[in-house]
Amino acid sequence: MFGLSFVGAACAQHEGPAGDQGSGAGHEQVEKFNAGKMILEHIADEHGWHLWGHTSIPLPVILYDSERGLKVFSSARFEHGHASHDGYALSEGGEVIAVGANGLEDEAATDRIWDISITKNVVSLFVSVVLLLLIFGSIARSYSRRTGQAPKGLQNLLEPIILFVRDDVAKSAIGKKKYERFMPFLLTVFFFIFLNNLLGLVPIFPGGANLTGNIAITFILACFTFVIVTLNGNAHYWRHILAMPGVPVWVLVILTPVEILGMFLKPFVLMIRLFANMAAGHIIALSFFSLIFVFGETSAGAGYGVAIGSWAFTVFMGLLELLVAFIQAYVFTFLSAIYIGAAVEEHHEHKESIV
Repeated sequence: MFGLSFVGAACAQHEGPAGDQGSGAGHEQVEKFNAGKMILEHIADEHGWHLWGHTSIPLPVILYDSERGLKVFSSARFEHGHASHDGYALSEGGEVIAVGANGLEDEAATDRIWDISITKNVVSLFVSVVLLLLIFGSIARSYSRRTGQAPKGLQNLLEPIILFVRDDVAKSAIGKKKYERFMPFLLTVFFFIFLNNLLGLVPIFPGGANLTGNIAITFILACFTFVIVTLNGNAHYWRHILAMPGVPVWVLVILTPVEILGMFLKPFVLMIRLFANMAAGHIIALSFFSLIFVFGETSAGAGYGVAIGSWAFTVFMGLLELLVAFIQAYVFTFLSAIYIGAAVEEHHEHKESIV
C-alpha cells in the first residue's frame, strides 16, 4: 500500500538528478539503484514530504546557530540535497550541516546548530493530533446528544474498541477500583499508536510517514508510561523495589540494583518493541519492491518477472500490517496498564492474587 510512493522515489533515484538525461554522456552517468539507501530514506525523517518522482512538499527549516542566530527558510532551497543555502546543506543522512565556501562540512560550525525544523514526522504528528481531536470531539458530542440511546455512525464504530480497552486492558491489569483515572492515558496512547500505524500504510499525503517507527516518538511514549508508574507507585510498590520483604540483607545487595534497573528496562522494552516492529514491517515490504529495480538493471524481462511476485507479496504484507497496527497498539497499551497496575496494587490485593 505504501509502496506507491516508494516506486516514485525509486524511479527518481534510478533516473538520477535532473539534467543527466538527453545525451549519451548523460546516460552513462545514470545513478545505479541503491536499495539500502532508498529504504533508509523512505523510513527516516526528512526536511520535506516526498510525493512522487522529483516532486515533494517543502517544509520549514528552522535552525538556531549560536553565532548567527535564528535562521528560517524553506527546505526547497536544498534542492533535494543537491544544493546549499546560506552556508547550510543536507548531509547524506538528511541532517542539516554547516558548509564552508568550498562546499565541505564545517564540523565546528555544525556543532553550533540546533535543528528545530518542521520535518515530515512533525507534520505527521500534527495531522494525527488534529484527526484524534476531530474524531473524539465528534464522539463526545454524540454521547452528550444521544444520552441513553444506541450508538450510531462513528460512535458505533469505535465504541467496541473503547470498551475493549476499558474492560480487557485497564480493568484486568489495574483493577476495577483504580482503573478509571488511568483510562484517559491508556485510550490516548492506544488510539495515537493505532492511528499513526494506519497512516503509515497510506501511500499518499498525509499518509506514508513512519512516525511510530521513529525511535524518538516511541521513546517519548515510553517516558509517559515511566513517569506515570513512578509517580503513582505506592509504598507497597517501592518496598518491593528497594527492599523486598522476607529477603535476606545480603541478597538485597544484588536484588535491589536489579529491581531498580528493571524500572528503566520496562519502558526501554516498550520503546524498542514498538519501534522495531513498525520499522521492520516497512523495511520488509520495501525490500521486496527493491527487487523489481535490482533485477530490472540486469534485464527488462527479469524486472517484469520479479515485479509480479513482489507486488503480490507486498499486498500480503500490507494486509498483515493492518493486523500488526492493531496488535502493536494493544501490546503497548496492555503492558503500560500492567506496569501501572503493579505500581498501584495494594498489599492485600497482592496476597489475593498469589492465592
